[in-house]
Amino acid sequence: MTDRLHVVICSMSGKNGELVYSTDKLIVRKEGADNKGVGSVPHPHQEKVVVRLERKGRGGKSVTVIEGLQIPEMQREILLKRLKSGLGTGGTLRDTALEIQGDHREALMTILEEMGYQPKRSGG
Repeated sequence: MTDRLHVVICSMSGKNGELVYSTDKLIVRKEGADNKGVGSVPHPHQEKVVVRLERKGRGGKSVTVIEGLQIPEMQREILLKRLKSGLGTGGTLRDTALEIQGDHREALMTILEEMGYQPKRSGG
């Protein structure tokens, strides 16, 4: 099934009266063309998720950072809230990375594996 969209744009004149743009043609769109390749989320096994520990610039405090999750921001916020409550700690979103207070690398690796991701441990 195809949608038919009839586009009519009035002719527009430039400074000297010349034609700038005009169209009066039939445009045929194929069904499902809007979703093709745009905003598709890769399968969790295809994502390169990295779990690492950071201490620099934090006054000696440790923070576990999760990077590489290719999910929308709303889902990242929901995941962060779930992780924080499950681990009984604080955390925040920085750009696309999740930061969890403390050293929770092992627990986070286990949780991410249960969710279908293949996380890699980075650093020591």
